[in-house]
Amino acid sequence: MTVVAFDFDGTLSDSEMTVLLGDQCGVADQMDEITERAMNDEIEYAESLRQRCALLEGLDDEKAQAAFDQVVLRPGAADVIEALREAGVYVAILTGGFERGVAAALEKEGVEVDAIVANRLPVADGALTGGVEGPLIEGTKDDALEVLTAVVGEDRENTIAVGDGANDLPMLEVAGLAVGFEPKPNVAPSCEVIVETMAELQDVLSGEDVL
Repeated sequence: MTVVAFDFDGTLSDSEMTVLLGDQCGVADQMDEITERAMNDEIEYAESLRQRCALLEGLDDEKAQAAFDQVVLRPGAADVIEALREAGVYVAILTGGFERGVAAALEKEGVEVDAIVANRLPVADGALTGGVEGPLIEGTKDDALEVLTAVVGEDRENTIAVGDGANDLPMLEVAGLAVGFEPKPNVAPSCEVIVETMAELQDVLSGEDVL
């Protein structure tokens, strides 16, 4: 297996980007409630994302960047990414979160990945517009994984997907190996393996002869 696709919020990171952004303008509790409903599959992900981003309208972009700068990787996540890349594995992050937060977290740890598929928050006149753009609003992670395998020249069976929430189900259901990282109750049945720490994940990857 030569392609490993990670979710970000709730998987590689325990930061929740929209909540960090919401803290900057006093709407974090509303953000958290919408996020939880989406992760439990009670509301369509695209709708939940639009609702959360709409709450950010008018947030100064400098404050938005301050929120992105708080995004961090989970303990051990950088080690897993480094080990995979040293083993020649193609590492991708597929997230409904935002490019700037992912980039900030990776930069802090001094690690890189091969591809980031993420969304963006448009800025006008120095403030967030309340909109959202990107491939993973209406688009799903199975489609993104299909594109990656085509780019790399691998069969989809030779992939591992790692995620936790309802919007990860599409990629978990089509990957060669579906790994749940502390998955939500409605996601766990779609996972072939469940882990709770990055050390456990590294053991699974070693057991699959990926590392």
